[in-house]
Amino acid sequence: MNEEKFTGKADLYDKFRPGYPDSLIDFLYENAKCDTVADIGAGTGKFTRCLLKKPWRVIAVEPNADMRGKLSDIEGISVVSASAENTGLDARSVGLVTVAQAFHWFDENLFKAECERILTENGQLAVVFNERVLDGCEISRLRNEICMRYCGAFHTGHVGRRSSEEGDAFLRGEYFSEVKCFSADNDMVMDEQSFIGDTLSRSYAIGEDHADHGRFVGELKDAFAKYEKDGVVTIKCRTKCYLGRFLRG
Repeated sequence: MNEEKFTGKADLYDKFRPGYPDSLIDFLYENAKCDTVADIGAGTGKFTRCLLKKPWRVIAVEPNADMRGKLSDIEGISVVSASAENTGLDARSVGLVTVAQAFHWFDENLFKAECERILTENGQLAVVFNERVLDGCEISRLRNEICMRYCGAFHTGHVGRRSSEEGDAFLRGEYFSEVKCFSADNDMVMDEQSFIGDTLSRSYAIGEDHADHGRFVGELKDAFAKYEKDGVVTIKCRTKCYLGRFLRG
């Protein structure tokens, strides 16, 4: 896991990243049937807070100090400073592992081995992510074009690493031995500050110290102005979850 990728972005991340629908938490609660959840790569706790809507014991694992500082403000959770591949959690101690918007940062094989170690006999892993829907959302298409011009590390695709088709095939057919899938619309209504802040919170976004930062933000403002109505834009988004088990030898 790239532990320093979001250093300096915790405030933007916590304030402007999208949340997750209650229906996803209901889906996990109905299907996991466990007492303890470990949210791995928890970041600032955007997803961790959602887990507290159910009577789970919640553990948040996050290696980045800036992001972890936000977790300390959440009552009712245990916070662990560790990587996804080496959580330090006890063996067979967790009924559900969740990873929201972070799976693409992990070493997939080492993370799988760690999940197999810490999960109970019938424990499951939930890979969760929000993805923009480009069809019918011209402002998201324009935003991506701007990011491609200014952000050398810009990426799109399934869980940040693969195309939607490749990622779906990987999680369904290669990574898990048994999987259930969840999908729900999760559109975001954003004012200008939220639209720009969400983009700047991304790992690939150039920072204020970059020579092109002013022009980058300026083009984002122009994009917002082009499509805003009554001071806001609607970003089409979909939340997806793959809830799976691993075949144990």
